[in-house]
Amino acid sequence: MQSENRIVDDLVKFVNGMAGTVAGMGREAEASFKERTREFVGGMDFVSREEFDAVKAMAAKAREEVEALKARLDAMEAGRPGAGAAQGTDKPAPSEPLKNAPDGL
Repeated sequence: MQSENRIVDDLVKFVNGMAGTVAGMGREAEASFKERTREFVGGMDFVSREEFDAVKAMAAKAREEVEALKARLDAMEAGRPGAGAAQGTDKPAPSEPLKNAPDGL
């Protein structure tokens, strides 16, 4: 009986040792994979989420400013005579020579 227990004990020790070794190899492989992935992605010129969000906010602000400026421009053109010229509905007034201008101008 004693010899069977010793074989089983040795087998259990061997299996436990293998399990620890396999677990260590798994952790090492995972760390290596993560490091290589970081290097690969880092070389591809990706931006961080924070940088993306900052640029997105800047674009939204610029879009709002453009819309506000467009509204101001439309309001200014609506109040000016001949504003339809930009839309092709009115013809621009012909240019008249200056009455008090010296000759040649």
